[in-house]
Amino acid sequence: MITRKRLASGVCALLAALTVGLLPTAAGAADEPDTKPSPKVDLVLDVSGSMRARDIDGQSRMSAAKQAFNEVLDAAPGEVQLGIRTLGATYPGEDRKLGCKDTKQLYPVGPLDRTEAKTAVATLAPTGWTPIGPALLGAAEDLKGGDGSRRIVLITDGEDTCAPLDPCEVARDIAAKGIHLVIDTLGLRPDDKTRRQLTCIAEATGGTYTTVEHTKQLRDRVHQSVDRAADPVATPVATRGSSDCADAPQLKPGLYTDREKFAEHRWYRVDVRPGQELRASVSVAADRAVNPDYGVLLRALTVHGREIVRGSEAGNGRTDVISSGLRYPKAASDGKDEKSGGGEKSGGDAKSGDADKGAAETVCLQVSNSFSAPASVRTAPGLPVELAIDLVDGPDDGSDAASFGLGHGWWLLILLTLTGLVVGLVWGWLSRWRVTVWRTN
Repeated sequence: MITRKRLASGVCALLAALTVGLLPTAAGAADEPDTKPSPKVDLVLDVSGSMRARDIDGQSRMSAAKQAFNEVLDAAPGEVQLGIRTLGATYPGEDRKLGCKDTKQLYPVGPLDRTEAKTAVATLAPTGWTPIGPALLGAAEDLKGGDGSRRIVLITDGEDTCAPLDPCEVARDIAAKGIHLVIDTLGLRPDDKTRRQLTCIAEATGGTYTTVEHTKQLRDRVHQSVDRAADPVATPVATRGSSDCADAPQLKPGLYTDREKFAEHRWYRVDVRPGQELRASVSVAADRAVNPDYGVLLRALTVHGREIVRGSEAGNGRTDVISSGLRYPKAASDGKDEKSGGGEKSGGDAKSGDADKGAAETVCLQVSNSFSAPASVRTAPGLPVELAIDLVDGPDDGSDAASFGLGHGWWLLILLTLTGLVVGLVWGWLSRWRVTVWRTN
């Protein structure tokens, strides 16, 4: 007689077999060697005189920072190349010119020797000025080279004392170079002015700002930043849009970053083969004070200037980022048939297309913004732009591709759904049969 236990075991085995059969590449992927480039992190620590203040868990700010550093160094992932830079650690005098040069690399960015790094941190004593701008420039130099993610973690208790070199402008200049360097800032019991400056530095590069009042909070935040460098969500590729489509850069599926001036139009090109659907989205960030009421426009056009589809979005100052997107499914049957869909951003890998799919059509993407700024705000460098490009298989009949948001995995979901339905029906039939047999006996 078939029991419920035996039937349940059989169902589990069936589902396991289906899972293994439908995902045959999982084991092979596990055996592939890890060729991921090493991430780099530079911890930039303020060692100025104000770090003597004893207001963090009954100890000085310097002692709290040292304790947090030691714990972070113990827990740092092995694949991370980590370095330490100081600011205000050596010059105790009143000469502003000398004080604003007081930044040095305490421990070079590279494979971590925990004992050596801890020893270097132990020698620090609060000393001089707060040259944040020069320290950020030095840290950017420390992190040069390699293809891995790069991150600066700035820990300070005060604002920069070396104006007119504005550290926020330094951060924007670093971001404008397109080197994908993120700056996280942590303020140790900061005043309002310091908080605004550190927030501006972080936002200019896509980093985060945190106010710190306890040692554990400092340790956790620094450790979180190091972990983010070790396992980044995505690594955008720097590009530079053109003033017209003819000279625009050719983009493949991926994530791209650029800078766009206020009220500027920038152009990019994407090749779309018959049977593919282009999905594009753009985000423009207001990394400084801007006037309310602004918008972003993303248009897809033919090389002859005819608009295919557009996506637009307006803002009123309530958010720091504004985004828009579009979709363009190119029919497989007729290379001249251009249809548009609603704005949507989706993931998925593109099939490059075989020769028998026909020649690709070059689609011109135009990114425009209507931002403006008060007269007191610098407009250079331009606003950060993030552009996502995706090419997926479009619908065979040229209809709207909204149902294809699952990419190439939709058939797997349908098969698993049908399998669950069949198993449920069999289970119910066997249960009723078993009850009938039991009653007759």
